[in-house]
Amino acid sequence: MTSVRFRQLALSMPEAVESAHMAHPDFRVGGKIFATLGYPDARHAVLNLPPDEQRKLVETRPEVFHPAAGAWGRRGSTQVLLAKARETEVRHGLEQAWRKVAPKKLLARIGSELILDS
Repeated sequence: MTSVRFRQLALSMPEAVESAHMAHPDFRVGGKIFATLGYPDARHAVLNLPPDEQRKLVETRPEVFHPAAGAWGRRGSTQVLLAKARETEVRHGLEQAWRKVAPKKLLARIGSELILDS
């Protein structure tokens, strides 16, 4: 997974926009961040996952996914080592992160259908 592809996938989420926070590109829906690129360094991205999804990814692929430090990590912020990440797992993570923060009206419109098809 490259940072270019991560950006493409993040921006393909419904109503997603790119912005910046603390000099890092981030991706938002309804004004809330669901993913960040280039943190803590250019090799990584961060997904704002529900804690149960974070646990699953970290347990399954600890060489790729790990909680961010401190309270951010305990609340679901999950670092992704892009070079080792598979597109399918990043797609899944982006969708889960997006769903965590998306406005309720938008979630109702989307329903449970997959957003990022293969």
